[in-house]
Amino acid sequence: MATSKVKLGPLATVISVVANVVASIIGLWILLYLIDANPENHLVNFSHDASRWLATWSHDLFTFDREWARVVGGYGLAAVVYALVGNFAAARLRRY
Repeated sequence: MATSKVKLGPLATVISVVANVVASIIGLWILLYLIDANPENHLVNFSHDASRWLATWSHDLFTFDREWARVVGGYGLAAVVYALVGNFAAARLRRY
């Protein structure tokens, strides 16, 4: 009896793309914050809202004295974790 092997390459690609898009949205918010972008702009507002939701678990994790350091540390940690975990999971799926 032959066993059929399920191809997980397309799923791995989706996971990798989603992880990188999420990390990019958070990275965009960090950049827009650092260059003091207009908070009334729709892109700035969207990236802040999305990043705040995506980084709920880490955005107030650090208590640096400077606000910019808290933003970079908290949101940056979330972006790095999403990118690393997503791409690691995708790489593991591609091996099977």
